[in-house]
Amino acid sequence: MAEKEMRNFALRDKDGNEIGIFTGKQPRQAALKAANRGHTDIRLREKGTKKIHVFTGERKQVKKPKGAPAWMPAKIWKPSVKKVGTEMLEEATSQAVVVKRTRK
Repeated sequence: MAEKEMRNFALRDKDGNEIGIFTGKQPRQAALKAANRGHTDIRLREKGTKKIHVFTGERKQVKKPKGAPAWMPAKIWKPSVKKVGTEMLEEATSQAVVVKRTRK
C-alpha cells in the first residue's frame, strides 16, 4: 500500500488572510494542530488548490494517560475538531463560495 504524502494547509482568518501553515496527511490532522494552538474557527485552504476546509475546534485540559512517561505533566491539552463543510474560492475576487456543506 502506498504511503500518503504530507499536504500543506494555510490557516485563514475571518478577513481571508493566511495567518499560518499546518501540515498533515488529511485536513483533519492539520485542523487538530490548529485547535491545539487555541484556534476555534478553523478555515484551512489546501495549498495548490482553491478548496477551503471549514472546522470548529476546541481544546480541553484532561488528565494524562495511564501509560504516560514520568516527565509529562499531570494535565495535558487535548484538541477536538468537527468538520462543518468545504468551500471553494472564486478566481477573480478570492472570496469564498459555499459549494458543499456536510453534517450540521
